[in-house]
Amino acid sequence: MSVRTVAVTRIGSLKATDEAARGRIEVIDLPEPDLGPEDVRVRVAYSAICGSDPHLAEGFFGTDVPIGLGHELSGVVEALGPGLRRTDLAVGDRVSGNFLRFCGSCRPCQQGRQQFCEHIQEYNRPGMSETITWHESQLYKLPHSVSLLHGCLLEPVSVAVRIADKTRVRVGDRVAICGGGPIGQLALQVMARYGATSLTMIEPIAERRELARRCGAEHTIDPVTEDQEGRAREITDGRGFDVVIDASGSPRATRGLLDLAAQGGTVVYGAMYPTGHELPLDLSRYLYLRELTLTGLFVSPYAFPRAVQLLPHLHLDEFTRAVFPLEQAAEAFEVHLSGRYPKVVLRCNEFEELV
Repeated sequence: MSVRTVAVTRIGSLKATDEAARGRIEVIDLPEPDLGPEDVRVRVAYSAICGSDPHLAEGFFGTDVPIGLGHELSGVVEALGPGLRRTDLAVGDRVSGNFLRFCGSCRPCQQGRQQFCEHIQEYNRPGMSETITWHESQLYKLPHSVSLLHGCLLEPVSVAVRIADKTRVRVGDRVAICGGGPIGQLALQVMARYGATSLTMIEPIAERRELARRCGAEHTIDPVTEDQEGRAREITDGRGFDVVIDASGSPRATRGLLDLAAQGGTVVYGAMYPTGHELPLDLSRYLYLRELTLTGLFVSPYAFPRAVQLLPHLHLDEFTRAVFPLEQAAEAFEVHLSGRYPKVVLRCNEFEELV
């Protein structure tokens, strides 16, 4: 049996002006995976476009096409494997989940480092599809007060939670976030709930700065027209930010962030960066004299249960205003790349919403 799925069918930049060199997104038929003993089949309601999806079209993770897309999704349980161990899942349940399956048996999993699971890609299947078949360990039931439309944002919310974990933020810490895309805006909301002060969004697009204000930012900085470092000193009384988060993924943006951090501060590079991008680092200035902690993150181990609990408390309407039917995936990606909306969502099946 096959299912309609959004896929990359030609490698190349989706922004290329030359038609022959441009990547191509199409809706095609792909085989539906067999339902294993511990698997759950979900009829997908919504699947959101992630900023990483266009990178797949560029060949970032390989060039063998077709490449099925989508890992931010919600849906309704349609079938259960005969050997399911979970007793809390039933046909008809509203769910979201983690697109990665952590095996639990390899050395990294046993050491509490699931993000480095040696079998992490085993169930990484496309979510921009009519159905998806996942292992039972990947699924999380949505709270009754969370709609299927909002539920497709569980995965990006989990990234914001993981970013918070990596900051080790304390109540009252001064926090700056660079990049007003979905992850930056969600991280800002999470930081506000942590009790961050001087909460600042650094973002060149005016509409995204306004969105940040609505999401809890006390200050915003336009890095193009303003003196970024000077404004940071002004906001923090000359001390710098205790926590600086990059959610932009921009090589240009990353260069100046170390200068915004306070002595002993933490800088989290919380985005996906171009392969080979190198950041010049004065070890004496930043690590010896100022004792900065620099870190990054790869996926979101241990974050999903808490992300589920957070979903009802976050402002998510801003990220679900642009919804396209599955068959208009190519158009949806064009809108995503235009930046007109903070987030673009595909409706894969029709369900009646009760919340």
